[in-house]
This record gives sequence, structure tokens and C-alpha cells, in this order.
Amino acid sequence: MPEPYIRIAVPADEEQLAALDRATWSTLHAVSPPPEGPFFDERHLPEDYLVAEADGQVLGYVRIARPTRLAANAHVLQIQGLAVADDARGQGLGRALIRAAVEEARGRGARRLSLRVLGHNAPARALYESEGFAVEGVQPQEFFLDGAYVDDVLMGRRV
Repeated sequence: MPEPYIRIAVPADEEQLAALDRATWSTLHAVSPPPEGPFFDERHLPEDYLVAEADGQVLGYVRIARPTRLAANAHVLQIQGLAVADDARGQGLGRALIRAAVEEARGRGARRLSLRVLGHNAPARALYESEGFAVEGVQPQEFFLDGAYVDDVLMGRRV
């Protein structure tokens, strides 16, 4: 597989991103299934996504957006989604997307980058920690998934 490159999404990516979202969905990392409607909408704009692509195929994405519309935390961006195609896993693509998200946040003038991750998602938590994110809070038993209560873990780092 050729080396993937990471870029800002464009409207033409919508179909591949929606397919990737459906193919990778799991209660390991998400609390609700992907929406049935369009991938991009007024709250999910193409410019919010960094896309990893090789040979014209979308292999992964990370979504970066403001956590609120409040002026008081305009200096914070939040990772609000990360997906890597099954056949592209184990090649460092998730790590590359996280690093690209940090650089993009820095380029947009953010001082902090935060995220939320499910407590039982040990691989994602380890990846985030290895990239400088620290646990900043835990909401115990915030979700009930697959018959078990799951913590919502809040993580963040300076950019």
C-alpha cells in the first residue's frame, strides 16, 4: 500500500467517509450508530475532518471541532471522531491522524485539544496517552452499552 497522506476533507469524500463510518462502527468507541442521513451537514462540515488517503481511497479520518460555541473556550478544539479502515490498522495511521490533528489545532490557533473516549477502549486510551493526552476527568458509568456500564473519560493536552 502506498504511503497515505493526510489532508482536509472535501465534499467529494462524503460517500467514502460515510462507508468508513459504517464499516468501523462499534460500541468499543461509539455510543450510537452512525446517522442514516448525510455524512456532512450543518454541524459536520468537510473542513472539520482530516482524511488519510492512499490511491484515491479514504483509509481513515479524524474530526476536529470546537466543543462549544462559547467565546470563552474558543481556544479549545476537540477530537470528535477517529476512524481507521480495518485493513489499514496496525500501520500507524491512527497515530498519524492524531499527530495531524495536533498540528491542525496548533495551526488554527488553539491552545488545547481535548477528547472523550470510552473507558473500556484501552487501545485508544493508550494511543492518546502516548501522544501526550492526559486523563482530566472521568464520568463513571455514563453509558450503558452491550449490557454493561461504561465510563466516559475526558482527556486533553496543550498544543
